[in-house]
Amino acid sequence: MFRILLVILFCLSWKITTSAHPAQELLHCLSLRLGNLSSIAELVYTRHNSSFSSVLKSSAQNFRFTTPSTPTPLAIVTPLHASHIQATVYCCRKLGLQVRTRSGGHDYEGLSYTTTYKVPFVVIDLVNLRSVQVNVEKATAWVESGATIGELYYEILLKSRTLAFPAGIAHTVGIGGHLSGGGYGSLHRKYGLAADNVIDACLIDVKGRILDRKSMGEDLFWAIRGGGGASFGIVLAWKLKLVPVPANVTACRVSRTLEQNATKLVHRWQYIAPKLHKDIHMGIAISRVPSSEDEKMMVRASFSFVFLGSIHELIPLMEEKFPELGLVKADCFEMSWAESNLYLAHFPIGVPLETLIGRSSKSPLSKSFFKAKSDFVKQPIPETGLEGLWGKFHEEEARSAVMQLVLVAYGGKMDEIPETETPFPHRAGNLYGIMYLVNWEEEENINSEKFMGWIRRVYNYMTPFVSKSPREAYINYRDLEIGTNKINNDKGSYAQARIWGLKYFKNNFDRLVHVKTKVDPENFFRNEQSIPPLPRLLKKGANKRNHNDHGNL
Repeated sequence: MFRILLVILFCLSWKITTSAHPAQELLHCLSLRLGNLSSIAELVYTRHNSSFSSVLKSSAQNFRFTTPSTPTPLAIVTPLHASHIQATVYCCRKLGLQVRTRSGGHDYEGLSYTTTYKVPFVVIDLVNLRSVQVNVEKATAWVESGATIGELYYEILLKSRTLAFPAGIAHTVGIGGHLSGGGYGSLHRKYGLAADNVIDACLIDVKGRILDRKSMGEDLFWAIRGGGGASFGIVLAWKLKLVPVPANVTACRVSRTLEQNATKLVHRWQYIAPKLHKDIHMGIAISRVPSSEDEKMMVRASFSFVFLGSIHELIPLMEEKFPELGLVKADCFEMSWAESNLYLAHFPIGVPLETLIGRSSKSPLSKSFFKAKSDFVKQPIPETGLEGLWGKFHEEEARSAVMQLVLVAYGGKMDEIPETETPFPHRAGNLYGIMYLVNWEEEENINSEKFMGWIRRVYNYMTPFVSKSPREAYINYRDLEIGTNKINNDKGSYAQARIWGLKYFKNNFDRLVHVKTKVDPENFFRNEQSIPPLPRLLKKGANKRNHNDHGNL
């Protein structure tokens, strides 16, 4: 009896010891799977590692989630090849640890490297998986998820000045997250979203299998191209269809203040920009800037263009379509399409092309404290509505933070692609999308709630002027204020997730749920806004229905 009691006490003490050191358990499990402790030390950073903090913050773009109070992972795994990811997925499942996957670290709510749940988690940072292989003859490219948009553009430009890929402008954004949320840029009116131009992918699923498009099936391939890839597995690489562009494009910028008739110009832009030729990308950045004449602040609208043609073609076209703006030759510059992205990101003309492969950025969304929200507009906002909006830029909070609205015209190819083609549904019927942004410096972080209150008031003010039932939002501008999943609910909550899911995906949300239920029924790949699987009870009822009916549950 005494010996049995000793065995029981030993087992209990072993369980307490191991459960108190989950990072050590993870390292032990990885060593058993990979068989080399020395190589693991080069891949895994625990909290006891002197480099842990610098690695964690290396690609964290929103400093709101790098403060001392931010939950940090038990470990950061920086895989060098697929087997390292497979082993990490296996060990995290075995030990009951959650996983966050990071490519570029631009997740607006930091979900690629932190969590609002009080649960142990591991970050799989794909920074070492960043190769880009361009095939000019076939106009395709294979790009690993850890590469940035800028690295992709740079490699394409090295091979061809007349090929491009319709992704975003911010060059430090990771390809993995960008493609899995849709991804728009200066070519979406011509060629659709980045996700629309993915033709194959390589994914590690919850069972550790490496799947391509054929082996994963069309439903899963559909889901990862705009439905948030982190809900379904870890995408290692993507095969992209490259698109033709002229050797030189035209990039322009024109700024007007309220005193220079900006209200009427913004109002008029709503009618013109979505109907322009597909070769023209046109957006507006509205911000509060100091006056050059005195210390007063003023509201300014900056109109930016990228035209797939020459200056002498663009000027007469704009004189015909938008003469009120007064675009002239001096406002425009000809350059390669890759360079035009740096121009739109407000880098000086002539900056070295190697800027594209730098992982630092001067973008207002990089390496700062910020909060963002999004909307879609289906009917032009009246001038009175715009005038009320300008008043928000003169509120007290605007004096010590940077407030900005970015308006991006839709139309063109976006009107031609059905909203069910990929999970991204914001297609025909949308004139433009809006991103609301407020960012501030570290010394002002004590006022963060005040600044976030400002963006909420602007968002509430815009309610009558934007999409309704649902009020739509863009998953790549993630916003936890529109709803989250239950804390640490292994099975997820369809009812809760549908609140935010319809905003991001509209009716595509139900199909995403069906895919999730099929490929990850135990909900291993989950976060605050991941797609949930169907509960067993609901699943049984759904199985009696036509499997092709994804519209209703």
